[in-house]
Amino acid sequence: MAPIQRLRPDGLVSSPAFSHVAVVPPGATMIYIGGQNAVDASGALVGEGDAAVQSARALDNAKTALEAADATLGDVIQWTVLFVEGADLAAGYGAIAGKLVSEEPPLVTAAFVTGLGVPGALVEISAVAAVERQ
Repeated sequence: MAPIQRLRPDGLVSSPAFSHVAVVPPGATMIYIGGQNAVDASGALVGEGDAAVQSARALDNAKTALEAADATLGDVIQWTVLFVEGADLAAGYGAIAGKLVSEEPPLVTAAFVTGLGVPGALVEISAVAAVERQ
């Protein structure tokens, strides 16, 4: 099976933080992680009002979901990070950015939204991963 490729084509901005294209060959297992908020196992919000704490917890929840599918953060080919307008982006993204970057960085989409489904949530993180299975 061909390897999963993450591309940063000439003519597009080159960043160590993200790639622009992911090519997943036939035979790879695709894993989709739905939006994760900063909630504990009982559904209670963690880190009310703190974008950094919420971002870290949401990413931890995404990691737990990935592990349930025998995948890791390094298998993620695309992250989507949504912040509620007014949230401290520097603190929130700063709390997770180092964990999103790898030798072959994933694709990253980040956006501000007016609200999320969990009352008080400041961030939601979803992911698409691909694993080469033998």
